[in-house]
Amino acid sequence: MKKNWLIVIVGLFMVMGLAACGSSNEDASQDDGANSEKTLVMGTSADYPPFEYIDSAQGEEIIGFDVDIANYIADELGYNVEIKDMDFSGLITALSSERVDFVLAGMTPTEERKENVDFSDIYYSANHMIVSSTDNEMVKPEDLDGAKVGVQLGSIQEDKANELKESGIEMEIITLNRIPELIQELKSGRYDAIIIEDTVAKGYLESNDDLTGENLPNTEEAGSAVAFPKDSELTKEFNEVIKKMKDNGKMDEFIEKWFGQDTVE
Repeated sequence: MKKNWLIVIVGLFMVMGLAACGSSNEDASQDDGANSEKTLVMGTSADYPPFEYIDSAQGEEIIGFDVDIANYIADELGYNVEIKDMDFSGLITALSSERVDFVLAGMTPTEERKENVDFSDIYYSANHMIVSSTDNEMVKPEDLDGAKVGVQLGSIQEDKANELKESGIEMEIITLNRIPELIQELKSGRYDAIIIEDTVAKGYLESNDDLTGENLPNTEEAGSAVAFPKDSELTKEFNEVIKKMKDNGKMDEFIEKWFGQDTVE
């Protein structure tokens, strides 16, 4: 009889232990699901200093103006951020296929892009710049006539170059995926000029005495906005924080840090 009672008691403890383990595993699984829901995947093209780039002297981490903005907004909304680096020309496709939750890459909300994705309010504005060699300086659109001009594939500067060509400036437009590639082609003499954003050009001009730059005259500012999949709830959430950042001075703080200026649109 005692032996039988002992077997029953041991059996009860085993059942209780298995139930506890099942409950623990279920809770852990639920926690993992909650944490994964709290992570937003950001698409960017980390070749665009000071917006997003890798400073190899400091490591392999992607840093920059847009990264600081993404981390600040995510923290305000209770999310974590995972950054995926890809070619600029593939960012819209990555959004449409839901491989990323949002894009922060100094992207301008053109009407063509708005057909496929939604945009936040403008968080920063800049201008187009012609960058050329000091030995073959080009400062006006007319100077580009007959020239080989490089632009980043899929960028607003590619649109601007095509617009100039349509206006009657006979130039050969060449596209590459990465800004450093454009700079290298220019310095090697294979391109006569490139057109990039002035804030991006600033760093290259400071570190390359053989290059010079001039803003394209009479052009509208190329504003940057966050891109989202169509009808994403994140658009409204991000807009609220962007407005807050402009009101509380945080956006100015990041602009001063990365561009050395203290105004924002």
